[in-house]
Amino acid sequence: MQVSSLNEVKIYSLSAGRSLPEWLSDRKKRALQKKDVDLRRRIELIQDFDMPTVSTKIKVSRDGQYIMAAGTYKPRIRCYDTYQLSLKFERCLDSEVVTFDILSEDYSKIVFLQCDRYVEFHSQHGHYYRTRIPKFGRDFSYHYPSCDLYFVGASSEVYRLNLEQGRFLNSLQTDASENNVCDINPVHCLFATGAAEGKVECWDPRTRHRVGVLDCALSSVTADTEINDLPSISALKFNGALNMAVGTSTGQVLLYDLRSSNPLIVKDHQYGLPVKSIQFQDHLDLIISADSRIIKMWNRDTGKIFTSMEPEHDINDVCLYPNSGMLLTANEAPKMNIYYIPVLGPAPRWCSFLDNLTEELEENPESTVYDDYKFVTRKDLENLGLAHLIGSPMLRAYMHGFFMDIRLYHKVKMMVNPFAYEEYRKEKIRQKIEETRAQRVQLKKLPKVNKELALKLIEEEEEQQEASRKRKQKNLPNILKDDRFQVMFENPDFQVDEKSEEFRLLNPLVSKISEKRKKKLKILEQQEAQEQEEEEEPEGKPSDAESSESSDDEKGWVEEVRKQRKLLRQEEKVKRQERFKEDQQTSLKPQFFEIKAGEEFRSFKDSAKKQKLIKKTLEDRLKLEEKLGTLSVSDTTVGSKQVTFRLKKSEQQKKQQEAEKQHHQERKNLRRSAGHLKNKRGRGRPF
Repeated sequence: MQVSSLNEVKIYSLSAGRSLPEWLSDRKKRALQKKDVDLRRRIELIQDFDMPTVSTKIKVSRDGQYIMAAGTYKPRIRCYDTYQLSLKFERCLDSEVVTFDILSEDYSKIVFLQCDRYVEFHSQHGHYYRTRIPKFGRDFSYHYPSCDLYFVGASSEVYRLNLEQGRFLNSLQTDASENNVCDINPVHCLFATGAAEGKVECWDPRTRHRVGVLDCALSSVTADTEINDLPSISALKFNGALNMAVGTSTGQVLLYDLRSSNPLIVKDHQYGLPVKSIQFQDHLDLIISADSRIIKMWNRDTGKIFTSMEPEHDINDVCLYPNSGMLLTANEAPKMNIYYIPVLGPAPRWCSFLDNLTEELEENPESTVYDDYKFVTRKDLENLGLAHLIGSPMLRAYMHGFFMDIRLYHKVKMMVNPFAYEEYRKEKIRQKIEETRAQRVQLKKLPKVNKELALKLIEEEEEQQEASRKRKQKNLPNILKDDRFQVMFENPDFQVDEKSEEFRLLNPLVSKISEKRKKKLKILEQQEAQEQEEEEEPEGKPSDAESSESSDDEKGWVEEVRKQRKLLRQEEKVKRQERFKEDQQTSLKPQFFEIKAGEEFRSFKDSAKKQKLIKKTLEDRLKLEEKLGTLSVSDTTVGSKQVTFRLKKSEQQKKQQEAEKQHHQERKNLRRSAGHLKNKRGRGRPF
């Protein structure tokens, strides 16, 4: 059993802890319970109170004897008898259950709305009848006076099935495109549906006419809420004759009085998840609303949070056991959770022993396992001389350290530091002396790091206090008193470097003001030294007569900036001269470079030319290439410009082209000479 407390409200999780697998034999279960302390301490309130994979819906019969839950996989329904604290029966179904309702006092009449549009009726012996509705259903309600079932779903119509006549009646036509939820008031039987457009329509079942429309989407939007989509209605619940709670898909819960169109209160879950369940607790005037992540209990008059619960797994449904402090949840996990909150009410009659158990736990709170152990890091072990125990049973590794027995820790500490009591006594005496000193008039104590910055902030605070007294305004918070900036005055890594170039250019007047502050710092340090020597604080405070006269004129500021720039230039010259001397002293050695295979070394001029070309702009490069003939720019008929590039030829390609030209020329010459010879021979022959 796990105990948690929020706002001083204790919540007992009765299903916490590991559960044993069903296939284990009784002998192995008993052996495991003897060995494992967690299994021995767990409370199994109802035997086999779980599902194979996921539980989707959970309800309690009106007589309080039976708890029914729907889940998967395979789709099934399980009924638990609270008087026997065990599973009564289990029935498998053809398809998953969207929602179900218990029409009788016990489990003898049950209606299941399934995901494939079927409506299945079960009696005490099992399956009784099955019918189908025209559209996919999402929720239904039972009207007891007329024996009508009202089905809402992916349609603008509300289908009515009369169980006395055994036939469908004329449906109700709503203005919504789809309806998500519905409910019937138990007092005057007003029927309400929640639409996907964020509206709630109320109907009178006697006349089958609409009597009112509430625009909940508009009312749920407040100044603090950030909504991207149109909120739709995801939960609906009546309480009494006049109250109705509406949950939206964006995580708001609206409480209405039926006599008004404006909500009495709007409660935001702050998670942006759709509200899945709403329950009323009349004993303490609470509303229990749940989304998939959290269950919140809040006062319906003020909206103040009473308590909340965040289970490990996502929540699908919540059921409050009537007239008790027990809460049941269906989750995205095999185990269904049982919570007991004594403040909400007593335990149910079938588990009255829970009251005695919780009272004993409150009277005699057990010490946790970690109270007998001390957490130490590796550095602590080295200081105590116990590093050789790492890996032994004396130390148990946990996160970045180890757990060791508290008695061993105290013994070793006494041996390592026998004068610990004397140090403790001196520390206590010092604390008492400081407490007495605090009542006297105190001097200004500056931190160890960034003293000048702290003094500047103190001066600004004094100026602000004087200005606020004159104007009668509130004092602004100071950085020195803020814990978030405490490290800036303790860690030397945050010390302001006043010699840096950025600081000197951004704060040109700091030199004049800093000299005055340094004088003040010396005075304060002398006073602190006197205080430590005399161990008494002198009466009165050091006079702050030397007021900082800041020159805010632009001329003075410009002159200071120029001076700082001159100083920076001089420092740069000195640095350059030092570098030049170092370069002269260093002897340069020749560097050798390896040429890749297939390449020829020409000269360093080519690389220099390439670097110059890279540095030039695109326009200059285009002009250069146009001169060389590798680029041609021409105007087209449309008015745009056409640029054509010619690839540069390497020297090898040029040599190849020249060799080819010579070869072609030689062949031409040979052909010509051969032609001349033929002509000469032809002329000399007779006809």
